[in-house]
Formats: sequence, C-alpha cells, structure tokens
Amino acid sequence: MAEHRPQNFGVPSAHVEPHLSGRSGWLRAAVMGANDGILSTASLIAGVAAGVADKPTILLAGFAGMVAGALSMAAGEYVSVSSQADAERADVARERAELENNPEGELAELVAIYEERGLNPDLAAQVAAELTATDALAAHLRDEIGLTDLSPPMPLQAAVVSALTFAAGAAVPLGVATFVQVEGLVVWVGVATLVALGSLGALGAQAGGAPLFRAALRVMIWGALAMAATSAIGTLVGQVV
Repeated sequence: MAEHRPQNFGVPSAHVEPHLSGRSGWLRAAVMGANDGILSTASLIAGVAAGVADKPTILLAGFAGMVAGALSMAAGEYVSVSSQADAERADVARERAELENNPEGELAELVAIYEERGLNPDLAAQVAAELTATDALAAHLRDEIGLTDLSPPMPLQAAVVSALTFAAGAAVPLGVATFVQVEGLVVWVGVATLVALGSLGALGAQAGGAPLFRAALRVMIWGALAMAATSAIGTLVGQVV
C-alpha cells in the first residue's frame, strides 16, 4: 500500500487530486464582485432613469456607481479576508504554544477527537501518536481547528479580483445604457442585466460543481426584485421633485 503523508499547514500537499472547494477563495470574490457590479449598477441606472429623462445624468450616476462600488468591494474584501487571516494566524500561534507547554494534554485531546469520529480507543491513540510524531501542529490545526492549506486567505488577491470583476459586471448595464434611447433604457438595461446575472449564476455554479438552473434562477429573481424596487423609488422621487 502506498504511503500517504499528512498535509502540512501552509505547505502544498503531495496529493494532487483536484477538488472544487480549492477554488472557493477566488471564486467567491469573483462571483460576488461581478454580481454586485451588474446588479447595483443596473439598479442605480434604473432608479435614476425612472426619475429623470436626462441621459448624461443617468450615465454619470452609473459610472460613479461603478467606480465607487469597485473601490468599496476591494476595500471590503481586503479587510474581511485580512481579518480571517489574522484569526487563523492567532489560532496557529495559540496551538503551537499549547503543544510546547502541554504536549501530553494535547495528545490526549487528539485521541479524544479521533474517538469521537468513530475510531476505537487503541487505534485512536495509535493514530494520534503517529501524527503527533510526524507533525503535531499540522494534526491539531487540521483535526481540532479545521485549518488546512486547501484555500488559505489571500487578502490582496480577493481585493483585486473583487474590484476587477465588479467593474466588469458594471460595464454590462452601463454599456447598454450608453447605446440605447432614454425611452426604452430601463427595459433594455433590465433585460441585459437579467441575462448577465443568469449567465454569471450558471458560470459560478459550473465552476463550483452546483446545479446550473437553480443558481441562475435565484440571482435573476433577486435582480428583478432589486431593479423593480429602485425603479419604483426613482419614479416616486422624480414625481415629487
């Protein structure tokens, strides 16, 4: 039987079988960025267009929303993922200190974890002892805390991906609004947005191995509701102003 070495935290594993969950970091940031870019910009354009008939104002609002949204997404992703990375580093430092100060207690803790997962006491003790001898810190991070090197937090990557995909998504309704007449702008932007949202939902589902139709339908429904709400608000505000 081939030997399987345990995976070290922060070190690539020799086990190279691809798993879809390894894409979760950049995929989440990309899908969120593009989805927010499409939907927030389209809703902003629809709301402004419903309240005013001035196309330059509509385009200015859409462009400002694209720039502000991309920067906001980048900042939010960077702070969020950085906080996650800080928390994980703190867990690593705490676990390392506990292993140095109380190795016997940590070994017993590992044995208890394996017993809870279904191993008999003797086998649990043997597995815990062998993993501890190989890499005690990696064993505790993986089996006690749940940290692996499958998808480590990457704040800068998440920020850049979110900003770029937000801008790319926002370009869809903004581009449509640029080339259509004001009279039919809300309809054309709405149709293009729903198509883009559905395509994005299906693409994200395919990359993540999820059902395509359900993913596409749910983002299209929420997109339609968001644009309907902002259009209604824009109409009411435009009538008052």
